[in-house]
Amino acid sequence: MGAEDRFDPDKDEINKARHGISLSRAFDIQVVNFVVDDRFDYGEVRYRTWGYIDGKPHYLAYTLRGGRVRPISLRRAHAKEMKRHVHET
Repeated sequence: MGAEDRFDPDKDEINKARHGISLSRAFDIQVVNFVVDDRFDYGEVRYRTWGYIDGKPHYLAYTLRGGRVRPISLRRAHAKEMKRHVHET
């Protein structure tokens, strides 16, 4: 099973149209911080993650299904959120 099997292809097309990046790139993120996303009851545990892809800041929302990462949304992170959530020394 490849990375492409871990997300919905229709959701990937939507993500590419909205954010200009494929959900397949979620597996390239160098994570620097993550939190459990408890803002809503999603019916599953979801995570909010900040990190870098190709040296650029990104935000990833994902869940775990069968012990594997299932990307929900991936986009470039805003400077304000990186400042708030990423505490690099």
